[in-house]
Amino acid sequence: MLEDARDVLILDGDCGLCHRLANFIDKRIIDRELLAFRPGNSKDAEILFSRMPESLRRADTVYLIRDGRTYIRSAAAIRCLLYMGLHWRVVFPVLWIVPLPIRDLSYRIVAKYRHLFFKRPEKCTFRID
Repeated sequence: MLEDARDVLILDGDCGLCHRLANFIDKRIIDRELLAFRPGNSKDAEILFSRMPESLRRADTVYLIRDGRTYIRSAAAIRCLLYMGLHWRVVFPVLWIVPLPIRDLSYRIVAKYRHLFFKRPEKCTFRID
């Protein structure tokens, strides 16, 4: 089970793009103790979902729980940059100034077609600790 003080990134365990994202972040993360990865169908994720408002639970997206707050879609994806090295963190404000509706529209387009371009993994390959 996760410690409450640790941030958690919840990803689709059956998505090739999500696996690539998790592995990309994991190779560049400053401190592995800062962020845990969980597939959305895990017991830990179910517990975390049960603590969220219903509107967030139904989002069916990437979730980042950071300092007790839940971020979804583009807000979650972009905030992942904050766990990585300085040259990645400087990209965060540049992406963050893009209005949320535009960011989320881009996110939804990628999410809609992700299975066409990224092969579904046979098993969960990202770090779960």
